[in-house]
Amino acid sequence: MPTISVKRDTLFKALGRSYTDEEFQDLCFEFGLELDEVTTEKQMLMKEQGDQVGAGVSEEILYRIDIPANRYDLLCLEGLVDGILVFQGKKAPPQYKLTKYEDCHSLHLTPSTSQIRPYAVAAVLKGVTFTKESYDSFIDLQDKLHQNICRKRSLVAIGTHDLDTIKGPFVYDALPPCEINFKALNQQTEMTAPQLMELYSSHAQLKQYLGIIRDSPVYPIIKDKNGVVLSMPPIINGDHSKITLDTKNVFIECTATDLTKAIIVLDTIVCMFSKYCSVPYEVQQCKVFAPDGTYELYPKLEYREELINVDKANSYIGIRAPADEIASLLSRMCLPSAAAAEPERVRVRVRVPPTRHDVLHACDLYEDIAIAYGYNRIARCAPTLACAGGQTPLNKLTEQLRAECARAGFTEGLTFTLCSREDISTKLGRDISEVPAVHISNPKTLEFQVVRTTLLPGLLKTVAANKKMPLPLKLFEVSDVVLADDSAETGARNRRRLCAVYCGKSAGFQLVHGLLDRLMLQLRVSAADYRLHQCSDPAFFPGRCAEVRWRQRALGRLGVLHPAALAAFDLAQPCSALEIDLQPFL
Repeated sequence: MPTISVKRDTLFKALGRSYTDEEFQDLCFEFGLELDEVTTEKQMLMKEQGDQVGAGVSEEILYRIDIPANRYDLLCLEGLVDGILVFQGKKAPPQYKLTKYEDCHSLHLTPSTSQIRPYAVAAVLKGVTFTKESYDSFIDLQDKLHQNICRKRSLVAIGTHDLDTIKGPFVYDALPPCEINFKALNQQTEMTAPQLMELYSSHAQLKQYLGIIRDSPVYPIIKDKNGVVLSMPPIINGDHSKITLDTKNVFIECTATDLTKAIIVLDTIVCMFSKYCSVPYEVQQCKVFAPDGTYELYPKLEYREELINVDKANSYIGIRAPADEIASLLSRMCLPSAAAAEPERVRVRVRVPPTRHDVLHACDLYEDIAIAYGYNRIARCAPTLACAGGQTPLNKLTEQLRAECARAGFTEGLTFTLCSREDISTKLGRDISEVPAVHISNPKTLEFQVVRTTLLPGLLKTVAANKKMPLPLKLFEVSDVVLADDSAETGARNRRRLCAVYCGKSAGFQLVHGLLDRLMLQLRVSAADYRLHQCSDPAFFPGRCAEVRWRQRALGRLGVLHPAALAAFDLAQPCSALEIDLQPFL
């Protein structure tokens, strides 16, 4: 689920009252959201960059809120506030209006765009009044949409421009890279498209989008009547038309490989920020001409009606609500509704606004009814169907071994599935290029760069975080690791492993060895099939590492950890560790 960060004080001001953290968490739950974290910008930067955070970073309280992936209308402060106020009955759902197009703001597509991004839509917001907060929210919503429905700009790329700095009609064209020359956003000089691609190849954010058009014979551009380049989607906008706090009229264009997604994105942006227009919630349409000369008007901001059966809704959800109450519940979810006067059956007529593109079927309306009604209010009842269920063999074995480890005096830990590259390589004395790790393409923090290939680093970090506890510390974890595998359909495979760590005044090798013997006994492994073979591993002390073999098959390793590995995890006490693969026993 996407997560948005909003300033607590700004949010409470827009909501018209203040809440305690617990009160707001309850409100989020009632509305179908989750308050993920209460933090500050400084704390967030410290997580990403460590303690080297410069002065002047804001310490204003931030709420990080998890938003359902299909609720694009809640990805910014404006949509969140409107949604909550309507849910609380303090505000009626906004009514969006369209004003007549102006020919000077039309957008013309050339035939060459079909080679790369064949669709485009556009709109104009007139008389916009930006504040620092609303401007930041405007930019942040575009980023959230780019990462979510736009699939990192591969499906849709958004461009926003100061309409007063450019002159229409506008042209959406596709040209060979060497023929494109303009001054990109925040650059000092004009550059050609190849020069910009080279410049942004090392850019922290933009480098991930270059591959979308890099190998194409033509690059898309949007220019105005005078030939001024507005943007080169999906990479960068032009500096000439950049929006600022002083911008009053905004031209919005979306180029796409999927027209439906482009319409949804455009509707979402204009609906969220038309509230700042001189006439609130009023949007001006634009003519978008296809290469064959035909045109469509965008945005459409279409309202549509759905009819739902009250009896069926009650049956699916497990409640007994009359039509009027169901209509009221839907209205609280920004879906204006009324009971339909149909004597043959009880129905509710629902008006779906352009902000709710996630409503595709009656089931989506049933879900909103359940949210507004309150999941905690739905009475528990026995299922009407008899069915037999059970654990998968792997999970059943996992639970049994967890119990055995606990009986042996070890405490279970649950560590992060993602970790840094150093955790699984350098700190354990290994080369990252030789580790079959699945790498995150665009990691947000240094702590979450790869999917773990071993459980050991997570437990060592847990030991390091609990150094103040009395020794010895005996921890274990039974969970999955992920290994890169080109032969697998997904390019990776999961393996269930068991890892145990003993930390005390002495290494305690005999204790992890004893745990291994106990586990093998419970797995009914005979002494003839189970052997330890001396081996070398840079994570373990030389001569004090053994490979666990069962039926001549390597299961894992145990031994005394190397002092260098312990120092890398900020541990001063000696430790022994065991890690084995469980799946061969199934």
